[in-house]
Amino acid sequence: MTRHPPVAGETMSSLNALLAPMSGVDSRVVGGVQLDIARAGSSRVKRVIYPSGFRWSKDMKPLVGTDYCMHAHVGFLAQGQIHIEYPDGCKLEFAAPQAMAIEPGHDGWVVGSEPAVVIEFDFEGETACRCGMPERHQHR
Repeated sequence: MTRHPPVAGETMSSLNALLAPMSGVDSRVVGGVQLDIARAGSSRVKRVIYPSGFRWSKDMKPLVGTDYCMHAHVGFLAQGQIHIEYPDGCKLEFAAPQAMAIEPGHDGWVVGSEPAVVIEFDFEGETACRCGMPERHQHR
């Protein structure tokens, strides 16, 4: 993993803070993905760490039982790169640092050798609706 040298006020430990253990959150690993979830009013704030080599259709599909990820993802990609594909051929590329909004009905995977770290805002089953997104990807 290639990292830039620290800039003024930044230490090597602050560069690794995105991956550091968190206290006061619900932590779990599902399909190799580290989830750290905190309640925030009527929503949740999640740190999601997708390991290098992760692909939804390979790692999560067998656990979930749907053909595609049916969750909306709204947040900030703080580290790494993610590729998203929809069944109609639409593709999205995200590279940190970047805000992201991913509609339900997608496959996705980590690009490159470093984990992808996403800070996600989640309304459980209502994320798409509450964020003004369609319930399923629509070709534009």
